[in-house]
Amino acid sequence: MTESYVKKLAAILLDAITDKDPLVQEQVCGALCALGEAAPEEALGACEEYLRQHEKLAHPYRTMILRAVEVLVSSHIGELDKAEARAVTLLASSEMTRAKELVCDWQRAASDVLVAVGKRFVSTVMEELLSKFQPGALPHCSVVQTLANLAASNVFGMVPFLTSILSTMLPMLGMAKHDAMRVAFCCALQHFSESILEYLADLDQAPDPTVRKDTFAADMLSAYDILFNHWLQSREAKLRLAVVEALGPMSHLLPGEKLEEQLPKLLPGVLALYKKHAETFHVSKSLGQILEAAVSVGSRTLEPQLDSLLAALHAQICVPVESSSPLVVSNQKEVLRCFTVLARCAPDRLLAFLLPKLDASGERTRLGTLQVVRHVINSAASQMEVKKPFILSSMRLPLLDTNPKVKRAVVQVISAMAHHGYLEQPGGEAMVEYIVQQCALPPETEKLGPDSEDLTADSVRAISISTLYLLSTTVDRMSGVLWPYLLAFLTPVRFTGALTPLCRSLVHLAQKRQEVGAEVFLIQSNSNVALPSPYAITTRLLTVASQPYVGDGRGAASLRLLNALHRSIHPLLGQRWATTVPPLLEHLDEFTEETLSQKEWEERLLAFLRDTLAVVSDNTWICQLSLEMCKQLPCYSGLPQEKNFLYKCVGTALGAASSKDVVRKQLRELLEAAGHQEEAEREGLACCFGICAISHLDDVLAQLGDFMRSDVFRKSTGIFNIFKERSENELEKLKGTVILCYGHVAARAPRELVLPKVESDLLPNMFRYFSTKVLGIKVETKDPALKLCLVQSVCMASQAICSSAQAGSFHFSRKPELVAQMMEFIKAEPQDSLRSPIRKKAMLACTYLVSLEPALEEQMRADLTRRCLHSVLSVLPDTEGERDHQESLYLDTMRALEDLLTSLLRRDMTPQGLQIMVEHLSPWIKSPRGHERARALGLSACLLRHFLDHLRVGALVPFHNLGLLIGLFSPRCADLWPATRREAVSCVRTLLYLQLGYDGFARDYRDDVVERLLALKDGLVHPDPDVLFHTCHSIGQIIAKRLPPEQLISLLLTMFEGLGDPDKNCSRAATVMINCLLKERGNVLLEKVPELVTVLRSKLRDTQEEDILQAAQHSVYLLASQHCAAVVASLLGSPLPFDSHTCTLWRALAVEPGLTTQVLGLLLDKMSKDVPFKETRTFLLSSSPGREATLLPLAATCALYEVMSTPASGPAVLGLYPQLFAALLQRVSCTVDVVLPRTLQAKERRSAASAPAPRTLEPCSPSGTPFGRVRRPAPRRGLLPCSCHWAVGTLWSLPSGPGVLGQEASGWSGLPAAVTRAGAGTPACLTWSLGSFLRPPGRHLRAPGDCSRPQGDTRSPRNIELRLPPHPLQACGVKWPPGVQRAAFACPLLSAPPGCPTQEPLTPFARDFWFSRAFWFCADQAENVNGLGALGLAHRPRSMAWELQGYKPPSGSPAATPELRGAGPGLGSLTPGRTTSVRTLGSRVDRPWWRLIRAASTLLRQTCVPALGLGHGPSELELALNKPSGHRAPAARGGLAGTCGRTPASRVLP
Repeated sequence: MTESYVKKLAAILLDAITDKDPLVQEQVCGALCALGEAAPEEALGACEEYLRQHEKLAHPYRTMILRAVEVLVSSHIGELDKAEARAVTLLASSEMTRAKELVCDWQRAASDVLVAVGKRFVSTVMEELLSKFQPGALPHCSVVQTLANLAASNVFGMVPFLTSILSTMLPMLGMAKHDAMRVAFCCALQHFSESILEYLADLDQAPDPTVRKDTFAADMLSAYDILFNHWLQSREAKLRLAVVEALGPMSHLLPGEKLEEQLPKLLPGVLALYKKHAETFHVSKSLGQILEAAVSVGSRTLEPQLDSLLAALHAQICVPVESSSPLVVSNQKEVLRCFTVLARCAPDRLLAFLLPKLDASGERTRLGTLQVVRHVINSAASQMEVKKPFILSSMRLPLLDTNPKVKRAVVQVISAMAHHGYLEQPGGEAMVEYIVQQCALPPETEKLGPDSEDLTADSVRAISISTLYLLSTTVDRMSGVLWPYLLAFLTPVRFTGALTPLCRSLVHLAQKRQEVGAEVFLIQSNSNVALPSPYAITTRLLTVASQPYVGDGRGAASLRLLNALHRSIHPLLGQRWATTVPPLLEHLDEFTEETLSQKEWEERLLAFLRDTLAVVSDNTWICQLSLEMCKQLPCYSGLPQEKNFLYKCVGTALGAASSKDVVRKQLRELLEAAGHQEEAEREGLACCFGICAISHLDDVLAQLGDFMRSDVFRKSTGIFNIFKERSENELEKLKGTVILCYGHVAARAPRELVLPKVESDLLPNMFRYFSTKVLGIKVETKDPALKLCLVQSVCMASQAICSSAQAGSFHFSRKPELVAQMMEFIKAEPQDSLRSPIRKKAMLACTYLVSLEPALEEQMRADLTRRCLHSVLSVLPDTEGERDHQESLYLDTMRALEDLLTSLLRRDMTPQGLQIMVEHLSPWIKSPRGHERARALGLSACLLRHFLDHLRVGALVPFHNLGLLIGLFSPRCADLWPATRREAVSCVRTLLYLQLGYDGFARDYRDDVVERLLALKDGLVHPDPDVLFHTCHSIGQIIAKRLPPEQLISLLLTMFEGLGDPDKNCSRAATVMINCLLKERGNVLLEKVPELVTVLRSKLRDTQEEDILQAAQHSVYLLASQHCAAVVASLLGSPLPFDSHTCTLWRALAVEPGLTTQVLGLLLDKMSKDVPFKETRTFLLSSSPGREATLLPLAATCALYEVMSTPASGPAVLGLYPQLFAALLQRVSCTVDVVLPRTLQAKERRSAASAPAPRTLEPCSPSGTPFGRVRRPAPRRGLLPCSCHWAVGTLWSLPSGPGVLGQEASGWSGLPAAVTRAGAGTPACLTWSLGSFLRPPGRHLRAPGDCSRPQGDTRSPRNIELRLPPHPLQACGVKWPPGVQRAAFACPLLSAPPGCPTQEPLTPFARDFWFSRAFWFCADQAENVNGLGALGLAHRPRSMAWELQGYKPPSGSPAATPELRGAGPGLGSLTPGRTTSVRTLGSRVDRPWWRLIRAASTLLRQTCVPALGLGHGPSELELALNKPSGHRAPAARGGLAGTCGRTPASRVLP
């Protein structure tokens, strides 16, 4: 980096230092320092040059530059030459004195530069400073401060200058009038004095060893006189503190006699400052220096002032220390320094003052005093050596203080005493005991905040533990004090909390003793009766080890100490324990308090004890150990777990003892002395008897029998107090203990000895004390504790039988009785909550009992399963407050239930057995309560896993109920509870693997398709319904790929049952999976189509959910797309009339044009191949009609209407338009004089008898049709024609219908031929139907008189009208002249048209009327109405109709209105009877409608005339249409008008 570049960069940085942002200024300063690291000379030169060139630069920016210069000089002082140092000195001196007034930051920065330079170039700096420090004139304040700082930083360089400086400065002291100047002089004197003292202390390293303290004595005395006598009296606090700071080091430089002379005034003067200043650190520091100076000269005037000194200092030490104020802490250190000085010169006076303060009750006083005592013990050890007994005796009252702060201070004092041999004195044991007591303090559960002034007991305990361990390990002189004295604290219960630190300390001490020698290590119990025996130590350490993580890990510490004391316990145990103890310690290291199994750990300890007893193999030693264990039992009254384990240890020791008398005696004493009220103690005592029974079964049973026959059970205390009766509750607890003992005896005794005694001895004795007899009646107890004892004992006895090698051949005759008793216990438990473990224990007992012989009856198995499921699954979830308490019990109960169900399943490991278990769970799986479903699914998953794990397939047999099970579980994959969904997927996965197992795959085989279910679990957690149901669809695909074909129908039927699930998510999931299965595997369901369709119809009747209805329709569509004929046949078999759900299924078949075409073809085939009616016996025997309609064509007609009424069927209907129309017309022709089948007639009569009827008997009038949802009762006659008419109407009203009118090859032009091919037989009603549709849009359509209006419709018949879709002519672009509309339809249409279905034959005149009507309705649509007027046919047909009916044209009718004549050119000149050539008509009428007229004429001629048996001659209208003009119609032949007039009034169709 070149010089020019550094200067430029430095200049840029210096220019940037004037930024207003302080942060930028700091960064620039740092950048200058970094630049100076690379090129210090250039950087210093740039800064110097910048300051000289910018004289007017503000002082804050100059300060920043000077700070950078000071950093550069300090870090590179060794690289500066003298010229550079002088330049920097001159610059800094100029900057420091530039302003006369005090500018602290600027002047301090310049002064720091001078001090930095003066560390090496002190002469150069002093030359510059002394030039500004001339006699007779006050110097600049910063010059004095710089001299002081320079003296402090460069002692050896400055002290030689101090003589001249002091001679120059002393006259200036009187001239200083301002406090700031005086403070500067005081600071200078303080630093000068400290430099002189440091120089004299290191005189051997000083450049001038001839310097003496008295060289400065006179100058310091002069300065002292001014400071103490004049300036110390100032009101300015800052000046007073500066003075007192200077007086401290100055006192060491005063002449001895002068100091002695000044002490009576100096000490009170300094002590008086304690009252004037809040922060007294400087006062205490100066006081300590003065006291040291006084002691160093052997002052005699100090003793009279000790009392005031001690009082003042004690008051200062008692001030509470605030951690946030460092000056307070420093002040206490200086005060303690003062006490140290006084302790060395006057120890008796000090202790006489301090020790009585220990008896004071004030916390601060006692704390301060203890602090001083500890400090004095450490700092004045030689002076306190002879005072040790006195100090120890004075600690009695502080040891009794319960204040945590005082306790902590006492522990610190004891620690200091231990290091200086105090505890070796008489009374030192009390100090050790105090430390152990503090180690035994219980840990505080509630910690105080960091700012709290109160110390917790936990902090005292922690300090005590660390103190005890340090004394044991680091203070060698304490080994003789602590060993073996610490052993005395192992067995007392009050020191239980201190066992861990005690054991650790004792292990370390024992290892030290072992290094010395074996005999020294042995515990001499007789030498000190306070020491515990080896039996007591063994019992204590083994017992506390049962809770290994309590008390900071006392289990491991106890075992280590036990191993360390092996020689003292028994000589034979060393080698054995060296191999058995380390594995126990390793086991503890592997686990934590949360993960360690308590039962397993206790078993390990008991095995360790059994092994120890086997190694000792000394009956006397074992009996002594068991006796010691029994003695220690009362010590654990407040520790139930430890006492429980100690009972087990007693049983282990008694089991190893060979003396039967000792065993019986101690067992008897245990029964009598035990606390039967405590559950843990009852359990421990029972365990003791059970363990002892391993070796002494007969003795144990004998003692239990003797105890039961004793006076204890006679409601008196017997040997304790014969006059005092026991309470009923005590007797119940006592019975519970005995029952538990029998249970543990059965569980632990040798199996070959237990089996013969189970039914003869153990169980009878258990039940003997469970129930009592009152007046000869057996009464069972209601005490839940006694119930629990019995249940637990039965459970253990059953488990013992099951684990026996003879269990398979053992016939347990009392098994049904015990199971029934357990069921009663379970039944008696509250169903909504878990309050006790009774039901858990009872289910465990049943679990073991179930596996025994003989097998339970089927009914009892079912009752047991139902009872246990209801008892557990119906329990309400825990509330927030009870969750922690109940959760463990509930989990254990659920495991017991799982074990029981698994045991029941194990008795029948077949698909049928699995099905039975799932059937019991099925109501809970479908429960409306989420927690019940989740639990049931969890149990199901457990059973399925067990079944899969134990699957044994000897041959390839089918898993026949796979579909039923999957159908039950798979819809639950969409349950509202995420846990239920996950368990459901697990169940499905297990079932699919079961199927693979039955197919012959190995158990460890993993199928890629099935394994995809695990990945789908994440999708089931997602709350989005779309994601959820998409996942369900994926699950359905997996099931479809792995489900055998024979299981498909059972799966679908089961899923259909799930459509009514109360959980809507599950019902929708069932529909998703059903449709997925039908799509993937529907091709194999041909034979099952009728069954599926029937189930679908039944399920549709039971649900109102729109989603399910749509899904069911889609299911029918999917099924029909694969088996169309079977679905159509199944739906045709539905009862008539079709209900709304059947109609919905029919309409579902019209969704897709291809499928709709197939359905229509099949329906047409059904209509054409079967006879429309059958002749009844009545028809054959009489002349009245007796035709009865057949069901299949009738059902096909109704189905045809439903399919065609769906808008989506339009394209398919369009393709089959001629065939459909012809078939429907033919169907109409077959309905005259045809009655309904008898079954439908019965329905019709029942429907008519009840109004309103729930269902209609009309085959083609379902709800939801285009004609509305109002149903109509079936008429007695005319039902079938109306139904067919509506079918034709539906055909006509299709949106695609108008398109056929403009086609030549299809549509209406082909209708006559189609009808002709269909065969003759169409009655006159066909003509009416055909004519009904040849009308303008929006006009009223009136039906024949036999047709009835809808059921429940109360409107007037004339107000009911039907609005059909727009007429096809509108689509063809045909215009309607308004006159034609008014003229043609001013009057109503025919009320009762001639030729309606009646018993009379149709006359030729009526036939002419229908020809004219057909012609009129066709021609009425023509655009050119003048041609019609020329024909004279404008109103003739209507007039003809009115004449036939006996009507007269009403006023305003077309016949009487002259508008018609003026409606077009030449219209008024025409007369009514006039005819015109057909050629004229053809030239006036649109050609499509002309074809329509020809079609209608041909249709009527080819079908109606032959069918009705009429003559084949041409009618008048035919002649009019086909012959030249002038032909007139003959007069009407009578009779028809009266016949038709008798028909009922017309109804308007719905």
